[in-house]
Amino acid sequence: MIDDRSAKGIAAAIGRLVSAGQLPAGARLPTVRELSRTLGVSPTTVSEAWQTLARVGAIDARGRQGTFVRQPTGLGSPRRYRRVTEGPGHFALDLSTGTPDSALLPDLGPVIARVSKQTFTSSYLDHAVLPALDERLRDEWPFAVEELTVVDGAMDALDRVAEVVVRLGDRVVVEHPTFPPLLDLLDQLGAEVIGVDVDDEGMVVAQLRDALARRPVAVFSQPRAHNPTGVTTTERRAKALADLLVRHDAQLDGAGPVIVEDDHSGDIASGALVSVGRRLPSRTVHIRSYSKSHGPDLRLAAVGGAGDVITAVANRRLLGPGWSSRILQAVLLEMLDHDPTREAVAAARDEYAARRSNVVDVLTASGVEVTGTDGINLWMRVRDERSALLTLAAQGIGAAPGEPFQVRADEPHLRVTVGLVPRSEQRLAGRLAEAAGAHPARTGQR
Repeated sequence: MIDDRSAKGIAAAIGRLVSAGQLPAGARLPTVRELSRTLGVSPTTVSEAWQTLARVGAIDARGRQGTFVRQPTGLGSPRRYRRVTEGPGHFALDLSTGTPDSALLPDLGPVIARVSKQTFTSSYLDHAVLPALDERLRDEWPFAVEELTVVDGAMDALDRVAEVVVRLGDRVVVEHPTFPPLLDLLDQLGAEVIGVDVDDEGMVVAQLRDALARRPVAVFSQPRAHNPTGVTTTERRAKALADLLVRHDAQLDGAGPVIVEDDHSGDIASGALVSVGRRLPSRTVHIRSYSKSHGPDLRLAAVGGAGDVITAVANRRLLGPGWSSRILQAVLLEMLDHDPTREAVAAARDEYAARRSNVVDVLTASGVEVTGTDGINLWMRVRDERSALLTLAAQGIGAAPGEPFQVRADEPHLRVTVGLVPRSEQRLAGRLAEAAGAHPARTGQR
């Protein structure tokens, strides 16, 4: 039952057996030497697999008594996420954060004043979403949703959806590179992650086809302003991906993977939003965040699509926070229909696009390879990641290392939040080019 005999493959296979109940809690596992002989691999390989399972709490080593299956408890530290912003000190300009420019966020004051005297909760079992906001969100959703709820931001949405969909040992497809907290989350769930490259039009179709052959339970994607690459999926690519997913779902009698779309940039993204939910509404969960466009501390994201997944998320949430603040929901609803807010968000979108374009022009002219055309982040290739980070740090500039974003080892990159670079700061783009080592740009797709 173990076809991949690497340490990672052995751990994933054992994890799937645990999740399926074929290895119940309390079951005694073979010794390292026994399993290494059976599989024809070194004891070191099995030992590494056991360490992986122990880190997610799936097994319990009891010395001479043996190693036993137990209920997984998950990893402790989001190691990739922490690496993104752990620089060598304070920066005069920190471009590692991935956060919007606070000066470009809409003013909450007038909106808060208008909703401050309203009453929202009459019962703890009231609907999780304000009826007026529910109607507003459904009207602008990219496809007809079976269910919709509101949670505390895009990462909260990813966390809650993954908890419903992914079990220990399950295979999951993500884009390569991708957002580090998602990789940390999947690590904690004990999933086996399959990375699919992103080119100028989105997820590479041939690689997704190969990944689907391995029967993943979920495909996580960012349809526009992809973090870190800045790629927005084109209509042509979205159609090709949807065609592939529809065929695959039909082959499995509707039991294909759940598609999780993370539209984290929302209204500050310049590109048009495409969604495979138009073809697979019952298999798609679409997440729409308002943090970057309307304010990170609103802590709101809408989650809509596949009814079984959304209902499971909402039901589980009743036993925890119950709902996201209806006061904040009312603030968001007011902002969505407030002309000055809409104008501020549109102005921010244009400003971010101009800032990105200014930096990209300088980097491209200097021979530095960059990807994508959208969003507040930029993915730039460098000769040496550590050297580039130290060069920028010496000038008081922070950037995020590329390695935490990568599913597998790849060429060195930095992620730079160019949305925080004012257009008046022309010299900064030159400093980024110098730090990159002016690596010659390549042509063609990844």
